Amino acid sequence: MGEEVDAQEFSRADRTRYREKVRRCLDVFARMLREARFDTDDPMTGLEVELNLVDTNGDPALKNAEALAAIADPDFQTELGQFNIEINVPPAKLREGGLNTFETTLRNSLNDADAKSSEVDAHLVMIGILPTLAEGHMSLSSISANPRYKLLSEQILAARGEDMAISIVGVGNHERLDEVSDSIVPEAACTSTQLHVQTSPDDFANYWNASQAISAIQLAVGANSPYLLGRQLWRETRIPLFEQATDTRSEELKAQGVRPRVWFGERWVTSVFDLFEENVRYFSALLPITDAEDPLAVLEAGGTPKLSELRLHNGTIYRWNRPVYDIADGVPHLRVENRVLAAGPTVADTVANAALYYGLVRALADDERPLWSQMSFSAAEENFHVAAQHGIDAQVYWPAIGQVRATELVLRRLLPIARTGLESWGVDSATSDRLLGIIEGRCLTGINGAEWFVRRMSNYADLERFDALRRTLLDYRERMHTNEPVHTWD
Repeated sequence: MGEEVDAQEFSRADRTRYREKVRRCLDVFARMLREARFDTDDPMTGLEVELNLVDTNGDPALKNAEALAAIADPDFQTELGQFNIEINVPPAKLREGGLNTFETTLRNSLNDADAKSSEVDAHLVMIGILPTLAEGHMSLSSISANPRYKLLSEQILAARGEDMAISIVGVGNHERLDEVSDSIVPEAACTSTQLHVQTSPDDFANYWNASQAISAIQLAVGANSPYLLGRQLWRETRIPLFEQATDTRSEELKAQGVRPRVWFGERWVTSVFDLFEENVRYFSALLPITDAEDPLAVLEAGGTPKLSELRLHNGTIYRWNRPVYDIADGVPHLRVENRVLAAGPTVADTVANAALYYGLVRALADDERPLWSQMSFSAAEENFHVAAQHGIDAQVYWPAIGQVRATELVLRRLLPIARTGLESWGVDSATSDRLLGIIEGRCLTGINGAEWFVRRMSNYADLERFDALRRTLLDYRERMHTNEPVHTWD
């Protein structure tokens, strides 16, 4: 959820001052791009995973403070809900065995953390939405203690001027969810895997456009959020839930065409500056906190400006592929943060999803005839929501093919492209074959996390819905610990 902030109230003067400072930061950022002041050598990749906490019965455990105290590892942090935590895996270079490093580090860290948090009856689960969440968990009392979360909730509700309305219609089963919330706690139900790829300013647009174009494919093969508050909805219900749970627009503002803060976007871009400039032009401040730094003075003195206001503002606009400006060892760099996927079901599945993303994005970014030059942006956006609805059964549009099952597209065309991309990264063939083989297995069996969960629920059809969800979630958690890919589960 971004940097920590202190609880506070904001005046009109605070907002005016912040707007001026954000625009000053944007001007400095533009100058830095012109002067090529970015780290572009030997790019790093990164991985963050958000996790849910459950008790021994499979119900949400609102114990992230106790769990983090027991884990006592700075790589683990709070998230919005008391039933969430997040792990930040150290960045790695793919050519140096980064995918294997991610898998080993993540598995060891999660095993250790689960053993420790279990002592306070808080067990880790990698799944996009905790299926056993009930309406009683969707209250302000479930927000984590970090002041940022309460402040963010207050500011979003103030900007909206009314309570949050959540309305999601299930696919093909006549179930639907209609809820009203007086906070952004429903957003806490969404836990994701975030993949980072560092890139040069010159290549950024290609990597972002490629990420947008393949996001539907990621959702189709990696969907893992079929239930919310007892209803079977979309295969990746995180997508509509997150879009609605942080929407600062009233119905009237939607009708006027005001952009949503959870945003797929509206066009292919030609520069990273396009995205930051859109953020400044279209979105008002949620957290108008001003830093004392003069970014221009720092730049002209030969330093690296933090651009704190621009970064904070960027962190309150939830693009599914977000541009990131960051600093490491005093040197600035740019990243695409891919926020499309749910967590899980296993570490092996998570890293396989990462391999597919890194392979496809590299190959497509390097292609002399870009995919996005053959495909309208609106088609990419429609693919995205269709894949979120239908998961592994989705049919998508693809240039030179037309409508095609996502699994067939992956098997026949995209897996070879991903292998080429991983080879360009310097990933060894054994690792590439193993991880992409997991994606292939899902496509051949038609089973990903969401599909397994829905099918498993039929084993408990004689039980009440929440009892069936608990039993299925405990089955899921047991198999999660085997690290066997989900398509091989019984």
